[in-house]
Amino acid sequence: MHSPHDGRRHGRCLRDGYRGVTRGLALDLGSSRTRAWIPGLGIVTDAESTGGPDGSGHVRPVRRGRIVDPESCGRMLSRIADTALGADRSESLIVLSHPVLAGPEHRAEVRELLAALGPTSIIVLDSARAAAAYAGLQDGGPLLVVDIGAELTEVTLLVDGTVRDARQAENGLSDLGPTEPPTAVVRTALDMIMEMWRQDRHGAVLGALRKGPLLAGGGALRPDITNRIAVRLGVPVRLADDPTTTVVRGAGLILGSALRKAGAAPARPGPVR
Repeated sequence: MHSPHDGRRHGRCLRDGYRGVTRGLALDLGSSRTRAWIPGLGIVTDAESTGGPDGSGHVRPVRRGRIVDPESCGRMLSRIADTALGADRSESLIVLSHPVLAGPEHRAEVRELLAALGPTSIIVLDSARAAAAYAGLQDGGPLLVVDIGAELTEVTLLVDGTVRDARQAENGLSDLGPTEPPTAVVRTALDMIMEMWRQDRHGAVLGALRKGPLLAGGGALRPDITNRIAVRLGVPVRLADDPTTTVVRGAGLILGSALRKAGAAPARPGPVR
């Protein structure tokens, strides 16, 4: 289980101002699935994360939130970019989310892979802030984001848009058997919340719990998980629409904001799939 206490804003753009940017692509690079979003069309890719030469096979470039095969990851990202942006990625902005506790090596590798695609600008940000952006929960108060995915479970405390604290465990839904109850996953999430609460000297965790934690990831689709968390915490939980795509949609909102600042005129949003 990992935890930072640095209070930094995790994720920053490589180029400020986004000068010359006219179009963009938002990505959520997951251990199990990779999702892509573009203005005007919404989600254009929601597929298993595989990096075989032809896009098939069982090559898994990301495991437990870390890139384990940069070459196959690069192939996968290139295929997505070709489909979404075309062969020429100039004048484009790519926004990619990563796990909150992704280390500097992972973040550097992500930036290198994205730079190889040839975009004009890049934004790399953490998944908790992307989820908060999509859920519209950026009122400046404390927010607890509980993200239960296939291979990672993360709990993040945001205060004024800054990661105040975070916990990560390398287990998730894929570690459960077909008929196994989610006891271990729920216990992991609750243990991280309680540890965070015990170490909080400013009352931010209590304030976030009073408002209700935001649940994201595949675990948020399972009532046997969400109900147990709500009962154990004694507070209601909040779910964004389609929790499995909360992160990429939030990254898409951040992309749209950056395009507007750059003076781009992205296509009018159509139905989001």
